[in-house]
Parts: sequence; C-alpha cells; structure tokens
Amino acid sequence: MAFTGRAALLAALGSVPVGIWDPSWTGILAVNAPLAVACACDFALAAPVRSLGLTRSGDTSTRLGDTADVTLTVANPSRRRLRAQLRDAWPPSSWRPGTETAASRHRLTVPPGERRRLTTRLWPTRRGDHRSARVTIRSYGPLGLFARQGSHLVPWTVRVLPPFTSRKHLPSKLSRLRELDGRTSVLTRGEGTEFDSLREYVPGDDTRSIDWRATARNSTVAVRTWRPERDRHILLVLDTGRTSAGRVGDAPRLDASMDAALLLAALASRAGDRVDLLAYDRRVRALVQGRTANDVLPSLVNALATLEPELLETDARGLTAAALRSAPRRSLVVLLTSLDTAPVEEGLLPVLSRLTRRHTVVLASVADPLVARMAEARGDADALYEAAAAAQAQEERRRTADQLRRHGVTVVDATPDELAPALADAYLELKAAGRL
Repeated sequence: MAFTGRAALLAALGSVPVGIWDPSWTGILAVNAPLAVACACDFALAAPVRSLGLTRSGDTSTRLGDTADVTLTVANPSRRRLRAQLRDAWPPSSWRPGTETAASRHRLTVPPGERRRLTTRLWPTRRGDHRSARVTIRSYGPLGLFARQGSHLVPWTVRVLPPFTSRKHLPSKLSRLRELDGRTSVLTRGEGTEFDSLREYVPGDDTRSIDWRATARNSTVAVRTWRPERDRHILLVLDTGRTSAGRVGDAPRLDASMDAALLLAALASRAGDRVDLLAYDRRVRALVQGRTANDVLPSLVNALATLEPELLETDARGLTAAALRSAPRRSLVVLLTSLDTAPVEEGLLPVLSRLTRRHTVVLASVADPLVARMAEARGDADALYEAAAAAQAQEERRRTADQLRRHGVTVVDATPDELAPALADAYLELKAAGRL
C-alpha cells in the first residue's frame, strides 16, 4: 500500500489554515481525520493486486539492433474497476540508454471481469537471453488518494541473436560462387575439381581438357568442364578466450569473428558444403554438428547468441584436440582467433602441425583500425611515439602471419568491417584452386 501525491498535497493544504488560525492538535485532527477516512475508503475501493491474472505472449527472439514486442495481458477477476500504473521490468540492456522509463511503464484501466493487453517494446543493446523481471502494479482507488501495490512474476525470455551485418555481402559472393560452379560462362579446370560435363571444343580451350575417348566416339572434339568440389566439410573454430574480449570500436573481437563465421557458413552451405561450429577456450562452449543446408545458419545463429568471451587463456592443445575430434576426415578448418605474437608463438604454433598434416587451415583475425590510424599520425611528440608503437605492433603481426604461412596456413587479417568478405574471398579462392 502507498499514499499518493494527491493525499500528501491535501494534507499539506489542510495544515496551512490550521497553522494560521488554530495551531493545535484539535485543528490537526479536524483536518486529517476526514482525510484518513477518505484514504481508507479509497483503499477499500481499489481493485486487489494479488488476484490479477497476468500472461505474456509475443516475440521470443530478435536480432541485435532490432526491436521485440512482448505483450502482457492483465485480467481483472474482481468486482472493482482496476485503475493502475504498471512497471514491466527487464534488464537494463533491454533498452537503449535513457528510454527504459518510458518503455517499461504503462497506465491501464480494466473493468471488472475484463482484460486488457499492454505491449512493451524492447530494443536490446546486447546479445544473449533477456529474461523478464517482476511486473509491479500499483492499483488506485477512485479518489486517487491511496493505492495497493504488489508484484507478479511472469516469466518470459527474448533471445537476442547476432546482427549478421555482413549478410549484405552475400549476393556478391554467391554471384562469384555461381561463376566458379559453372552456372555462367566462366568454367574452372584444375587438379582437385570434380568433373561436370562434356562440351564441344572452342578455339582457345586448354588442350589438356580434351577428352580423347569422347572425341573418338563423336565427330567433334570434346572437352571436359569442371566444377568446384562439393560436399566438403568446413569446421569453424571460434576462440572464446581472453583475446576475444578485447574491444575493437564498440564491440568485442568475438562479435566480428561471429559475423565472419556466419557469412562463411551461409556461403558454404549454398555451395553444397557441410558446415560445423566449435567454440572453445578451455572447454567446449558451443558445438553445432550435422545440420542440413537449410538448418545450419539458424542453428549457428542460435548457438552464437549466448556466447560470451571468457577471461581465460585459451588452451591451444585442447582446442586442437577438440577440432580433430570434430573433423576426423580431411576438412577446411577455419580458426577465428588472435594474431597476437605471444598466444600464437607459445600456444598455437607448437601444436599447429597436428592440424595442418590432416586439414587445410585458415586463420582469420580481427585487426584494430585504430592501430593503422596511429601509425599514420604525425605532428607532436606524442603522435610520433604512438606512430612508432603502432608500427611496431603492425610489424609483429606481419611477422606472426608469415610464421603461420610457412606452416601452410592461409592467414586473413582484416578490420571488423572487412573481415567477413575477406574470409569469404579466401574460401572461394581455395575452392577455385581445388584445395578443399
């Protein structure tokens, strides 16, 4: 129960004449006694809060940056009209800063035996599961002097999925894939590709593609056309250790790695390849295996939604063992991890040969664009020191990348906006070369 501002105002206004003309207990009692009786009547006429029936419906998932509407149905089974103020509480990250108060508070009136629906619009600012907190209702009497107050637990969960901002690059990558696949006039030939069909020889064709047996059976010279291999296995390995928690711009490195993984998964599934996901630091954080082409992207998005960086040093030996278990046959293993010198030289390089002996390995890393801007800065002494430090950091990354390339690893080092398309291009180049 709670007094309202109206009751306090009436008590204050009634105390003014008492203080002027009759400052005594009798005068105070003469003013406040009727007010107390009115508050008691108002409390008795207010609809009870505990007996209200509350249910939820609406969106259960949304992408980061989009909105989600959750509907709360309030049923009034009592014989009194419900005049209420309602607060639908959610975690602070469920709204943009400064909008929580307006979005979570509602006024409603529910006649006896009826129900009303309220819609709370969420605008999440973080990935993951957002669970509703208590619904607090303050029920007022007809005079607005006194209110009943109570809370209800009405559970509901909205899963906020990764935004997948790199999907804008998917049409252009699919167009290049169709060219590689022989669906346009561009046909690929070379070792490691699959035979597609025979066609008539055209001047300028590679004579090594002539099929002499087919030519002997026909009156024209026949050449073989090839298409990139299909049904290959791709394992996406996300490093969720401490290096993935470093922020580049407004988001951690892990988010940029997720975006690149989603674009590659969408492209590879359209190419007829099988895509699995492994997220690891010192134990398996997420594992997606055996999904069909239609199910792989929703499964990956759902698995990545709740994934967060762990402030632990990644166990490179354990990561390698988990990757080998997940990919027992020859596969394309894409490591989305850091290019920092210490983690690579002390953790990854000693065990990298176990992966490269059996699999084709691509390492993708998020570069900080601020370092490049610092390296170009000139002016005062501070800027020169920053430029020198940035140039040294860039040189260490290049040296680390060269070490990985000498071990047969394809390295993709790009800024968050460029990492996803660069990784997709690396996949298409491997596919065109028949190296998958």
